[in-house]
Amino acid sequence: MVVDQYAIGWISALVLSLFAFYNLVLKNKNRKALSEKRTECVNNTTAVNGECGSRNGDADVIIVGAGVAGSALAHTLAKDGRRVHVIERDLTEPDRIVGELLQPGGYLKLIELGLQDCVEEIDAQRIFGYALFKDGKDTRLSYPLEKFHSDVSGRSFHNGRFIQRMREKAASLPNVQLEQGTVISLLEENGTIKGVQYKTKTGQEMMAYAPLTIVCDGCFSNLRRSLCNPKVDVPSCFVGLVLENCNLPHANHGHVILADPSPILFYPISSTEVRCLVDVPGQKVPSISNGEMAKYLKTVVAPQIPPQIYDAFVAAVDKGNIRTMPNRSMPASPYPTPGALLMGDAFNMRHPLTGGGMTVALSDIVVLRDLLRPLQDLNDSFTLCKYLESFYTLRKPIASTINTLAGALYKVFCASPDQARKEMREACFDYLSLGGIFSTGPVSLLSGLNPRPLSLVLHFFAVAIYGVGRLLLPFPSPKRIWIGARLISGASGIIFPIIKAEGVRQMFFPATIPAYYRAPPVN
Repeated sequence: MVVDQYAIGWISALVLSLFAFYNLVLKNKNRKALSEKRTECVNNTTAVNGECGSRNGDADVIIVGAGVAGSALAHTLAKDGRRVHVIERDLTEPDRIVGELLQPGGYLKLIELGLQDCVEEIDAQRIFGYALFKDGKDTRLSYPLEKFHSDVSGRSFHNGRFIQRMREKAASLPNVQLEQGTVISLLEENGTIKGVQYKTKTGQEMMAYAPLTIVCDGCFSNLRRSLCNPKVDVPSCFVGLVLENCNLPHANHGHVILADPSPILFYPISSTEVRCLVDVPGQKVPSISNGEMAKYLKTVVAPQIPPQIYDAFVAAVDKGNIRTMPNRSMPASPYPTPGALLMGDAFNMRHPLTGGGMTVALSDIVVLRDLLRPLQDLNDSFTLCKYLESFYTLRKPIASTINTLAGALYKVFCASPDQARKEMREACFDYLSLGGIFSTGPVSLLSGLNPRPLSLVLHFFAVAIYGVGRLLLPFPSPKRIWIGARLISGASGIIFPIIKAEGVRQMFFPATIPAYYRAPPVN
């Protein structure tokens, strides 16, 4: 039976490799011409007095929000000589239960932006992969980091500490104005965003103007409706706890327990603390105030937790510092608007199960930085808007890979009474446990190190084929054939709606979209 499992796996891998090779050839065919075109434009553009500037306005760029995306973007654009005005509702250290795990792909983007020192001096922990637990079995999935510098790995930390370091880094630049205030509305004139109206910390109403306003005000954004078509889905909620002085079964790894009804996560956020996130399906959770939540965690969740951390989990529940947060998913559906742009969670969200949000945001910032670098002048809003349409295409490979994987994995990892879904869940665990390409392939996608949507789809259906093969060997029966057919149908029903929301053409064939080749406007 073991030989049969590996045979099925290698057949899946062969199909996967052929499609991946085709995808690589298609991408490389157009990459060289595009790179030469943009490099020529950058080389032919000179900045005035070494800086890129605007002809009028208080700043070149207004950034609404100073979270991970806003702070990193402010530092990045200011380093390129832009005058940046950042308006953040609350500059005190945030206290959140998500945004605490940065994947290796995100850390590479942090290095590219010159912000890697922001994970220093905050007791951040290095993460080298995941440990997956199911029904008393476990398997370890390591990040494929062999080709990278020894410093490259995932990082986990207190979200607030990381954000404060990012804010300090941005504010240290002389051309960044970091101000506490609440943005009330965008200032629009003849269809063009000219700036923002906001209230200062003292309650005074002010207006700020800039050729480009970038909205990064997070998942609760009240400005996104005028810039995109938000279709927010809330599939579940996270219940957050902190386990103290607890040793995880696999050091420096994230832990995913495939529990009933849905996954439980553990990962270190400091040298003495472990974050636990219990996923609760739906939009309602047991009440914390009347003790229902503590009872749920002790009676339903605790028995499914590895014995090594059971006592620490119960102690954390008894301590009572229980937090909840809805998990939101929102495809990127922008309205290209002259003078404005959306970034971060205000623009695009995915289920936080895979910890990919910061990786997507930092990747988007690299794309936007490279697009804006050749431009001295941002004042021609309509031309700039047309040019920046390429941002929505160029961001797709990594963003759509992480978004699709997060949504698909969450649905596969959730328990279900349906036999076909049970088989898919079991097949996924066993497929990843095979090792080799069967684990490094999916983990490289999850970690942001392999931004290839086609590779993701092939691995996903390789899992489904592997599951069907297990059902049909050694002797198929009508019942097993029927379950196998439903397994393939169920897999298609999981992944195809996510792909449709991401955009099939943008996701798999971005080079066929005219905006992909759009050159910077000539000043």
